[in-house]
Amino acid sequence: MGHDDGCDDAKDPYLSSEPGRLRRSSDEAWPVRSTLDDRGSRVPLRAAQTSELSREELVALRAMFDVVWGDEEGEFSDDDWTSAIGGTHFLVEIDGVIVSHASVVERVLQTGGRELLTGYVEAVATMPQHQRRGYATQVMQAVGSLIDDRYELGALGTGLSGFYERFGWEVWRGPTSVRTERGLVETPDEDGLVMIRRTPTTPALDLDTLISCDWRPGDVW
Repeated sequence: MGHDDGCDDAKDPYLSSEPGRLRRSSDEAWPVRSTLDDRGSRVPLRAAQTSELSREELVALRAMFDVVWGDEEGEFSDDDWTSAIGGTHFLVEIDGVIVSHASVVERVLQTGGRELLTGYVEAVATMPQHQRRGYATQVMQAVGSLIDDRYELGALGTGLSGFYERFGWEVWRGPTSVRTERGLVETPDEDGLVMIRRTPTTPALDLDTLISCDWRPGDVW
């Protein structure tokens, strides 16, 4: 997740995304859903590509993540920010303020000798004063629908498996690793923290075997 607000929009890597081979065409908008706030009012859930978010919205998101993960030094880094953008964002907004978020970025995981086009979930966050109101549930339901529609697999890294299991996610029981220029490098600290979501196009999986991710700066999983 990395940010440099001084870049021109045309050259800003945080305002661009590459099309994926299983994605819908750009003129097919993802359906907008809604949830209820604590006053019983409808709260819209919006989906947008990173390139469709304004600079003000990106700045607000970065500030939100700093609040949510800012209690522990180093918990939220520029690399984390970079990992969370470049895909599809799901946003819950109240009175024009983003209060809950998750993004899905495209990655390639490998297991059982197969490459799987994967929707990888990042930056699932809700502002503290808006937690326990169902917003994260609404966001994750939309995330699951998108992954089922566009990808061969869903994946994420978390220490809160119980929350995601409610939405059909499964803990990967086997060892994890990352693909680098030097070959596979084991990531034992991530073992047991990676979860996957099967989609209609997921092949048969052995959750006890090795799974690897593509390399990226910062946390690879």
